[in-house]
Amino acid sequence: MATKTGVQIHTRAKTKSFVPRPYKVILLNDDVTTMDFVVYILMEIFAKNFNDAVDLMMKVHKQGRAVCGAYPKEIAECKQQAVLQAAKAAGFPLRCEIEED
Repeated sequence: MATKTGVQIHTRAKTKSFVPRPYKVILLNDDVTTMDFVVYILMEIFAKNFNDAVDLMMKVHKQGRAVCGAYPKEIAECKQQAVLQAAKAAGFPLRCEIEED
């Protein structure tokens, strides 16, 4: 910006970028939900390919839980609700949690 005296003044605005904290979406094992349904959930809701979905399903089965992904809080909550609604519609008691990363 030029003034009448020909001196230029430069200003900079300091901005802070906001990075939301990630929340982990976790599937929990149970004795009723089929492995095929868990693979379906992982592929449809979490966009995993077949091999990754099978690997995660086996982790849920063997270790009792597995992290399916980390997302901003609102997205993690939406994915959790999508899992719970799909499980309920299919008649399975699949549980899904979110926790801060």
